[in-house]
Amino acid sequence: MDYQHLKVHYEGRTAWVTLDRPEVRNAMDERTLEELEHCFTSLGKAPKASGPGCAVRVAVLKAHGADFCAGADIRWMRRASEYSPAKNRKDAERLVRAIRAIDECPVPVVAAVHGGVYGGGLGLVAACDVVVAAADAKMCFSECRLGILPAVVSSFVLPKIGLSHTRRLYLTSEVFGMETARTVGLVHEVVAREDLEPKARKLAEEILKNGPEAVKVAKRYLAKLASLDRPARIKFSLDTLVKARSSPEGQEGLMAFLERRPPQWLKEC
Repeated sequence: MDYQHLKVHYEGRTAWVTLDRPEVRNAMDERTLEELEHCFTSLGKAPKASGPGCAVRVAVLKAHGADFCAGADIRWMRRASEYSPAKNRKDAERLVRAIRAIDECPVPVVAAVHGGVYGGGLGLVAACDVVVAAADAKMCFSECRLGILPAVVSSFVLPKIGLSHTRRLYLTSEVFGMETARTVGLVHEVVAREDLEPKARKLAEEILKNGPEAVKVAKRYLAKLASLDRPARIKFSLDTLVKARSSPEGQEGLMAFLERRPPQWLKEC
């Protein structure tokens, strides 16, 4: 797919995905969502990184310009105001697919957030595995101010920050800073603006030290674990651990530890 609203480049096994519509504060429209869905669905599936046969193992989502994402493009919102209920549903499903592609991306996704993040842009943030933000960033679930609801992003925001925090931030539509964002769990770490990209790179490097298959399994494992009751959760945890210990990667990791040598995956690419 030829990206018009994203820029993607590779550093070793890390894919850097940049929202690239600074003239509209990286607001999203239909094209943006289609590109996000395609990009994050594709990552980790095919060799694309810097060396022959090297597959991407981690992604960083960032933005070009003053803001990370201003939410929905106003021109898209204007068009949507005239849609039928059926077309509005189809339109909303496009946003779901884009956010879900990040949430279910085969590789971990680190978000590097700066500037303003509003509405649907917070859905992108909530879907990422690790979030680091610049200290001067601002966020807002602004939909209720427009007489609508942040309904689509709720499937990703609610598990991230819980019902109590979600109620407050949705019902007030207040603009909040990174102290609040970190307290509620939307953001994991806050750094100075000039340290944002170096910190995201450092987090990606930490992820790359882990067994690649173990990381992928951990993402799927946690997603499923959250939906199970306690007895099923215990059984699923035991089954997953047994498979991991007996897998080739698990065996290599344990032997490398016992033999005091780097595991094989650190030597690849």
